[in-house]
Amino acid sequence: MPIPRLILASTSASRQTMLQNAGVMFEASAPGVDEAAVKSGYSGTPASLAAALALAKASAVSARHPQALVMGADQLLVCGGEIYDKPRDLSEAAAHLRALSGRTHELVTAACLVQGGQQQWLHVEHVALTMRGLSDNFLGSYLAAEGAQILHCVGAYRLEGPGAQLFTRIEGDYFTVLGLPLLPLLGALRSRGVLAA
Repeated sequence: MPIPRLILASTSASRQTMLQNAGVMFEASAPGVDEAAVKSGYSGTPASLAAALALAKASAVSARHPQALVMGADQLLVCGGEIYDKPRDLSEAAAHLRALSGRTHELVTAACLVQGGQQQWLHVEHVALTMRGLSDNFLGSYLAAEGAQILHCVGAYRLEGPGAQLFTRIEGDYFTVLGLPLLPLLGALRSRGVLAA
């Protein structure tokens, strides 16, 4: 069988960089999904919500490219039973970081493969991150240094950059923190002949 065209249903720079660095040939397409509408009134677990969001994104792109194999992904941050969205501005980023300071939170990351509108594979992974207590002085300098780029990150941090300074402990997969359970995804692509086994 011919190898299907591979599309990432995301404009996330982090997810694209991970796949590129892993040697995966793909295209990227914005899914155009209203995430707030999917989240509104959702009563399931964070894991099922992350999976639903990933599937919605992949399905939207699959509808436009039914022959392609579409990768969808989503990530939620959960702390104290509350789900955090990406901060809208640096002020909200500061508020999120103050709320997470000195606490352990969870990143729930889902990835799926969809072809012809049908889910082919789904994986959800959890990572626990313990943030150290952050002083106002550190927080101010951190936000000034990182700027608007952290507004694209659900936790207002980039672990691959200065965000590493925020933590005392991380339990789970590094790639998953960056937004994609990369190793299981690569395995799924190999099993489908998209990557060499």
